[in-house]
Amino acid sequence: MRISPEEVDHIATLARLGLSTDERERFRDQLTTILSYVDMLNELDTSTVPPSAQVIRFENVTRPDVARPGLTVEQVLANAPAHEDDFIRVPPVLE
Repeated sequence: MRISPEEVDHIATLARLGLSTDERERFRDQLTTILSYVDMLNELDTSTVPPSAQVIRFENVTRPDVARPGLTVEQVLANAPAHEDDFIRVPPVLE
């Protein structure tokens, strides 16, 4: 199965790509190769594989959620370029 130039143009339009003639032909070859690999996968018998099966087991690797003390107001203000009382002073962003 070889993908048509019109299909390449349609895909390029959907992806908002402007393709030169050389790129169009290269993408045509690449997309044809990709689709042939998908066809090979379609030949596999997957009737005994559950739909949600994964090759590897996924585990969420995170640190424990432990409450720790935060910075003091003085520590925060020490890093601020300007402050007024206990607040960080920033330039106005709206007129």
